[in-house]
Amino acid sequence: MEKFLQDVQNLIGLRLTPRQAAAFQLYEQELLDWNARFNLTAIRDVEGVRTKHFLDSLSCLLVMRDRPLHRLIDIGTGAGFPGIPLKIVLPNLQLTLVESVGKKADFCRHAVGVLKLDNVQVLIARAEESGQEAAHREQYDWAVARAVANLTTLAEFLLPLVKIGGAMLAQKGESGPAEAQSAEHAVHLLGGHLRQVKKINLPGVAEDRYLVTIDKVAATPPQYPRRVGVPGKKPL
Repeated sequence: MEKFLQDVQNLIGLRLTPRQAAAFQLYEQELLDWNARFNLTAIRDVEGVRTKHFLDSLSCLLVMRDRPLHRLIDIGTGAGFPGIPLKIVLPNLQLTLVESVGKKADFCRHAVGVLKLDNVQVLIARAEESGQEAAHREQYDWAVARAVANLTTLAEFLLPLVKIGGAMLAQKGESGPAEAQSAEHAVHLLGGHLRQVKKINLPGVAEDRYLVTIDKVAATPPQYPRRVGVPGKKPL
C-alpha cells in the first residue's frame, strides 16, 4: 500500500489520510473477492487494481480541481470507476453511479455500503435514459466516463447531463487526441467546447492515457440524447 500512497502523492500531489488509505484497502479486498465470483473486471491482481483502477480514477483530479465539484455523475461506472475512488478522497461529493449491468451495479451498492459512503446514488440504467430524465438532465457539475464508447458517442451520453458552466471528462487511451478532433462537430451541436486533451503517465503502464475535458457552454438541444442504442450505431 505504501507504493500506492506514494504514487498518488507523486501524480496528483495528494497525501491520503490513514482513513482514506484504509478505505482503498477495503475496496480492493471487496473488489477482488467479488471479482473471483462475478467477473466484474479483467484486472485481477492487487498491483493492477491500485494502478489501473484506483490511481487512474484519481488522475481525473488533475483537470477537475479548478472547477466546482459538488455533483458528479459517472456513466458506465462498472465496478465504481472513477466515481468511488473520487468519492473516497472528496467526502462531500454528491455522486451518481450509472451502470446497465445488474451485477456490477449490485457490487457498487455493496461497496458504497461497506465503505459507509453517503450521498451516493446507484442507478441501473443506460446513459441515454438518464440524459432525458429531469432528475439528471443538466444537473451535474461534472459527467465522467472511462472507456465506455468513442468520444462522439460519449459526448451525446455525457453533455446532456451537465449544467451550463460544468464539464464532461472522458478518460481515454492512445486514441484520445484523434477522437477529440473527430468529435468536434458533435461536441458543438450538443452545447460543448473542447477545453483540453491532457496526457498523463501512470507508473508502470506503458500505453498513453489522456483526459479529454469538454466545457458545457450552451444548453443541449432537447432531442439529445437519442433513444437507447442510436448514439452508438449512428454517431452524430
